[in-house]
Order: sequence, then structure tokens, then C-alpha cells
Amino acid sequence: MGAQLRVYTQKIKSAQTTKKITKAMELIAASRIQKAQARVAASTPFARAITRAVSAVATHSNVDHVLTREPEKVTRAAVVVFASDRGLAGAFNSQVLREALELTALLNEQGKEVVHYAVGRRAVTYFAFRRRELQAEWTGDTDTPQFKTAEEISSTLLEAFLRPEDQGGVDEIHLVFNRFVSMMTQVPDTLRLLPLEVVEADVNESANTPVYPLYEFEPDAESVLDALLPVYIQSRVFNALLQSSAAKHAATQKAMKSASDNADKLITDYTRLRNNARQAEITQQIAEIVGGADALAS
Repeated sequence: MGAQLRVYTQKIKSAQTTKKITKAMELIAASRIQKAQARVAASTPFARAITRAVSAVATHSNVDHVLTREPEKVTRAAVVVFASDRGLAGAFNSQVLREALELTALLNEQGKEVVHYAVGRRAVTYFAFRRRELQAEWTGDTDTPQFKTAEEISSTLLEAFLRPEDQGGVDEIHLVFNRFVSMMTQVPDTLRLLPLEVVEADVNESANTPVYPLYEFEPDAESVLDALLPVYIQSRVFNALLQSSAAKHAATQKAMKSASDNADKLITDYTRLRNNARQAEITQQIAEIVGGADALAS
């Protein structure tokens, strides 16, 4: 009985130590997620405005530009996977990697060769373990992304997009990342970065649709698109980095909250088992004392 009590006591102490660690990580994630949310809220309007500006230029001009030109036949597509550098985030990494694999399978079915780019150690490790080649990788800047990282990723992607196909260029670029929805919900999302999809307006749209102004371009529409191209890519990539960072912190907080609750349950269960074992030991000791007294009396 004594050995059993020591085992239960040790397990209770171990669970309490684990709870302290997970609770601390939960509080750290909760403090970081506020800053991450603020950065996403500040970045998203700019990224949307740049996308609208590029769409406006493409819609109100007849310029044949690489940004909006649909290739006659797409043979190679690039998939950029945004994961995290660290684990302990629940299904955060597994769901974005699963989304990337599903997109890869879809592109392969369409007859396209797929090349991968990875952001975050978890994505790099995943592809390395399966011996899948990566065109480029970026690690160490997923918790609090810096714009410098977005610039590096954007320049690499733009270079690959502008490179001829026979020299290893790509015809399409897709971003796969976790989008922050709420503290409890983070969903994997796919965005086609290039070429930009321009949707023609329907003439039968309702009267509530906002009317956009006419545009004039100086010096010309092609020069405007040339200037907007790197800015557009950088803004979308940086927004994807920030979305992924906010989603990761939210996933970490949720996972650590679940771990703390499980530790509480373990502590309660082991405390009950220890009390039962102690009660059984006391009962046995009383029975032995009573039995000894009866033996002496007889």
C-alpha cells in the first residue's frame, strides 16, 4: 500500500507541474494573440485595397499584363505552405498541410506539375520526412512575422513567376495558410496569388451595388500595373503571414487550455485513487491491530 501511495503522489505532482507549464503557455499565447489580431486588422484593409486597385486597373484598361494574363496552358504551379516553427498548437499544422496536399492532388489531376515552397519549420520537416523537394524555405519568423520576410518570399515568388517555363518558372502561384476567424476557430484557406483573377461585373446586378469611379492612369495603365505588382504580392504574402501567426497563437491557447483541463482531471482522479488507497491501508492497519488484540486476549 505504501508503494502505491507513493506512485499516486508522484503522478499528482507530475500532473501539477504539467498544469503549471500549460497554464503559463496559455497565458503567453493569450497575450500574444491580441497583438497578432491588431496586426491582422491593420494589414487586411491595405491588402484588400491593393487588390481592388489592381483589379480596377485591369478592368478599366485593355492592357495585356503578366499580372492578369491567363496563360493558354498551365503546366507548372507553385504552392506556398504557411505553417509554424513550433508545435503544441493542436491541429494547426496538420490541417494546413492536409489542405496543401488536397490542392496539390487537384492541380495534378488538372495535368499541372506542382512545386512547393514552405514557411515554418513544421512544413519544412514534413516535406523533408517525405523526401519531397522544396524550391525554397523560410523558418524562424512565424510567431511575430516581419515585413522583411514577406519581401524575401515575394521576391522569390515573383522571380519564379516571371522566369520562362523552360528555366523552371511557374504559371500559377497559390498560397495555403490558416485564416484566423475567432479565438476558437481557425480554418485553412487557399488563395490564388498570381495571375490575379478579374471577375467581370454582371449588368443585371442590383441597384444596391456600389458604383466605382472612372479611372485615369498616369503615365499609362501598364506602368501602373508594373508598380503595383510587387506591392500587391508583398501585401498578400504579409497578410497571409499575419493571419497564420494569429491563428497559431489562438490554436496554441486552445490546445493549452485543453491540456490544463486534462491535467485538472488527472489530478482529481489520482487524488481520489490515493485517498482510496490510504483508506484501505488504514482499514487494514485497524484490522491488524484488532486481530492482534483479540489474539492476545485469547
